[in-house]
Formats: sequence, C-alpha cells, structure tokens
Amino acid sequence: MQQENVQLRMDRNEESFLQGVKDCVPTLLGYLSIGFAAGVVGHTSGLSVMEVTLMSVLIYAGSAQFIMAGMVAAEGSIAAIIFTVFIVNLRHLLLSAAVSPYFRHLTAFKTMLIGSLLTDETFGVAINKASHTRTLSESWMNGLNVTAYLNWILATMAGAFLGQWITNPEKLGLDFALSAMFIGLLVLQLIGRKKLARDLIVILCAVLVVVGVSMVTSGSVAVIIATVTAATIGVFIERWK
Repeated sequence: MQQENVQLRMDRNEESFLQGVKDCVPTLLGYLSIGFAAGVVGHTSGLSVMEVTLMSVLIYAGSAQFIMAGMVAAEGSIAAIIFTVFIVNLRHLLLSAAVSPYFRHLTAFKTMLIGSLLTDETFGVAINKASHTRTLSESWMNGLNVTAYLNWILATMAGAFLGQWITNPEKLGLDFALSAMFIGLLVLQLIGRKKLARDLIVILCAVLVVVGVSMVTSGSVAVIIATVTAATIGVFIERWK
C-alpha cells in the first residue's frame, strides 16, 4: 500500500503545473535567443518596443513575427501582412489537432486556452512526453505553455530594447536563429524516437513536396501542403509496418 501511495504521488507530480514548468526549461534557451533575435529584427524594421511587445503578446508566433517585421520594413500592405501571417500560422491547426485527443474531456474554453498558447516547441515537448506516458494533463500543459509564453515576451522585449544598438542583425546571423532552433529540435526528435528509417523517408517526402509545390505557388502554402502530405505518408508507413 505504501509503495502504491508513493507511485501515486510520483504520477501526480509528473502531471503537475510545476513539472510542466520544469519540462519547459530545455527550450527556454532557444526561446531566449530566438525571441531576442525577433525583437532586434522587429526594432530594426521600424517597430517600437511597445509594438514588438504587443506583437508577441497577441500573435505569439516566431516565424510570423519575423515575416511581419520584414514586410513592415518593405512597406507591405496591411492586407498582405494579414494574409501572409494567416497562411504561415495554418500549421497550428495541425498541431492542435494532434494534441486534441488528450484533452477531449475538457470544456471548449479550457481547450481554447491550451491551443492558443501551443507552439512548435511546446508541441514537440508535449508529443515527446505523450509518446512515453500516453497521457497529457491539463495542469502540466498549462505549466509548459505559460512558461514558454512569458519567456518569449520577455525575450522579444529585451531584443527590441537593445536592438537600437544593433543596426545590422543579418551580420550576426540573427535572421537565421529561428531556422537553427527548428533544426536542433528536429535532430533531437530523430534521436529520441529511434525510428530513423521511417523519419528519413517522411523528411525526404516533405522536402520533395515543398520544392515541387513551391514552383507553382507560394512557399507558405507549399509548407502546409508538404506537412500534410508527409504526415499522411508517415501514418501509412507506421500502420503498414
């Protein structure tokens, strides 16, 4: 009985808000560097510290914020910026759909809160945990999401404030920071999953599709199509095996 009580307490700790905060720590350094870079790029494109901060609070999407900063610097139209950000962020529909089965018991409002703070990085952490535990708790997910969200806001604020002394972020490679973090996350996922052959097939399919589709449409649309196609192929391969 004592062993069962100890195991129960351990299980509860693994699903707690605080554990979600702790599990977010490995991604915080990435968020700090990417958020700082986004703040610097936003400031050099002509946005104020307040505008960069509001963009992080309301949009909270690294790739979209980099794109917005570039389009603002290029004096793009408001309609073009809104449409581009919408297309780029369509991938969040796929991310939310992947984790939604773990939160079907929650109310629509609670699932909306979880989905609104879900990012590529927190999704990766959550899916990795789900692959081992087969479950995800609301408290743990909120701890993970809120920690990442607050860290991102602080990082972009710092970048926007200090960006006045960095006039050429491309020279420091800050414009590539987001891509570098995604590559690192991908490599860690490949190592941890131990399904290298299948993952490489899916990656190759995604690359071929995105290159082919980008020849006839925009790069953002090509990414969405490649993601859906590669994910579907991965499911078929897994079931066939």
